[in-house]
Amino acid sequence: CPNSPNCVCSDASGSNSIEPIVIHGDPQIVWRRLQDYLAGERGFMIKTAESDYLKVEAKTRLLGFVDDVEFELRADDGVIAVRSASRVGYSDLGANRRRIEKIRQAVSAKK
Repeated sequence: CPNSPNCVCSDASGSNSIEPIVIHGDPQIVWRRLQDYLAGERGFMIKTAESDYLKVEAKTRLLGFVDDVEFELRADDGVIAVRSASRVGYSDLGANRRRIEKIRQAVSAKK
């Protein structure tokens, strides 16, 4: 993440830091659940889907800004690393953090 408050990343430190998605159970099932969730939600477009990496565009509802969201499956570590960043602007007023937390909740809710 850049040194601006419009990005969160599980590999960052400081104010841009966010926890990765912890995998409970089979990593491949959770990875598939994540992809299904993103494909089914309005505003998300999966641009790249690999066995351990997803690149997604997220379009904000109000003003239609496009943000970049990335996920990396780290099955050996039991996590999915995350990054969500605005393409424009200095501050996102917490939108990227809220987005990742909503995704975390949706993916983790189903056991």
